[in-house]
Amino acid sequence: MTSHLQSVQQNILAAAKQAKRNPTEVSLVAVSKTHPIETIKPIADQGQKIFGENKVQEAAQKWPELRKHYDDIKLHLIGPLQSNKVRQALQVFDVIETVDRPKLARAIARISQEENTQCDCYIQVNIGQEAQKAGIAPEQADDFIAQCRDDLKLNIIGLMCIPPAGEDPTPFFHALKNIANRNGLNKISMGMSSDYPLAIACGATSVRVGTAIFGARPKP
Repeated sequence: MTSHLQSVQQNILAAAKQAKRNPTEVSLVAVSKTHPIETIKPIADQGQKIFGENKVQEAAQKWPELRKHYDDIKLHLIGPLQSNKVRQALQVFDVIETVDRPKLARAIARISQEENTQCDCYIQVNIGQEAQKAGIAPEQADDFIAQCRDDLKLNIIGLMCIPPAGEDPTPFFHALKNIANRNGLNKISMGMSSDYPLAIACGATSVRVGTAIFGARPKP
């Protein structure tokens, strides 16, 4: 696995150079969802600092123990967040990448105030406008970003998307970057194991890579 991590890091470096970008502009989020502590530790031992988890409950079980050994880890929530899990999410995660609807945004704002805490957030855009996927519709993104930033005072730092499977992701990556640019957001989370070099070419500032680092996810 550590060799897989090094391979991904080299690919990120090469993709950034090919795109004439500074490689330090691109962060790697190692997606550790469903993987146990003993699988995550060797990756953290190699100096990987940013990890992504899909479920609040799973992260709450794994990461308090891991943080005892790695106190500089940044943990990103990259899966859907239910409003009733917001309080726990704010306790476990450093970054929430999946703010996707007004009800959730209001819950994060209210509970952040109650807990006197602040969390960096990305807005998830349903860039392919797929009925089965979470995310704010692209045509509603500008208004939603303004609502989150100006009215709710959330710390919105960027946008996130998952393009349609089986299609060329390039136009979807460009579309997300355009929304980010016109709203003055400089963080763009896009690209996974199958397409992260292309995402970097299109302007990603972080890529979410799981299988290419950890291998196939364990069967439940």
